[in-house]
Amino acid sequence: MIVGVPREIKTAENRVALVPAGVESLVGDGHSVLVEQGAGIGSGFADEAYRAAGATLVPKPADVWAKAEMVVKVKEPIDPEWPCMRKGQVVFTYFHFAASEPLTRAVIKSGIVAIAYETVQLASGELPLLTPMSEVAGRMAVQEGAKYLEKVYGGSGILLGGVPGVLPAEVLIIGGGVVGANAAKMAAGLGARVTLLDLSLDRLRYLADVLPSNVDLLYSNRHNLVEQLQRADLVIGAVLLPGAKAPKLVRRDDLKLMKPGSVIVDVAVDQGGCIETSKPTTHENPVYIVDGIIHYAVANMPGGVPRTSTLGLTNATFPYAKRLARSGWKQACKDDPALFLGLNVVEGKVVYPAVAETFGLPSADPRTLV
Repeated sequence: MIVGVPREIKTAENRVALVPAGVESLVGDGHSVLVEQGAGIGSGFADEAYRAAGATLVPKPADVWAKAEMVVKVKEPIDPEWPCMRKGQVVFTYFHFAASEPLTRAVIKSGIVAIAYETVQLASGELPLLTPMSEVAGRMAVQEGAKYLEKVYGGSGILLGGVPGVLPAEVLIIGGGVVGANAAKMAAGLGARVTLLDLSLDRLRYLADVLPSNVDLLYSNRHNLVEQLQRADLVIGAVLLPGAKAPKLVRRDDLKLMKPGSVIVDVAVDQGGCIETSKPTTHENPVYIVDGIIHYAVANMPGGVPRTSTLGLTNATFPYAKRLARSGWKQACKDDPALFLGLNVVEGKVVYPAVAETFGLPSADPRTLV
């Protein structure tokens, strides 16, 4: 198979979907790998390292898209890439379709086979290709939130961990999944007073065993959410419904209850955001203010730490990419139920129910297509 790795062109996105070690493994299996020049530089991988691993370096993204049977990426294809996609081509990346109807329709029109990292799901319910970036995003959320609480950035001027004789900041985390748990660890480690909300009592019981004592766990309902928003200095939105749009849990009117200069970090913005006033931002312009509350809603947070993120991501994605290259997408998805759930759009047909439901599109049964 010819595997292609284009350079990511989303704003300030420096991750790469395949590292030189992955190229070497694929080439050793008899595949050809096309890598766009400069694709790995932002993550610290020089062109020469790819060449030494056996990749063919090409100067333009069109050279990758035109020849590759499977394209592996980090972020969803954006507008300039849509015309490059072609019928029958496999594209393996984060898609987050529910957050963008234009992307969904462009992929349907292209006829590609879209396999989304974020919906590959194990029998346990774990999302193995979302987990490493959720870990990064959860930890970064606290780091960024602490920064924007500084007065120079417009925040209330509160140090997250306080000092002896001065109370620490109050951190509210909405959602106790991978993002929420990692955010709680970071915030608690810095000395903040943390409250985490989740709907699952089983999850809350588990978190009670693994999180430190300065993390309070609350059942998530409207009453508890509103009460905690009034106390919070930093709010982290960490809600995930696999493949579907995130619910808007914090309403615009709720911002009036919050302390001026407080910060919201909406990690769920990739899936539309769980804060009503969220809109995607970039690393270059990460924040905006609504009703005196600073909003940080960067849609590719892990791209800010590309070396860590690329290594963490490819550790998880590469075994699946290797399987797809070896067996082809149909056989690989037949053989692996987790990978089968990664199928979102197949040659013009939406096959992931949550995506179809989000946009009122017909949904096909993927079993009839593999």
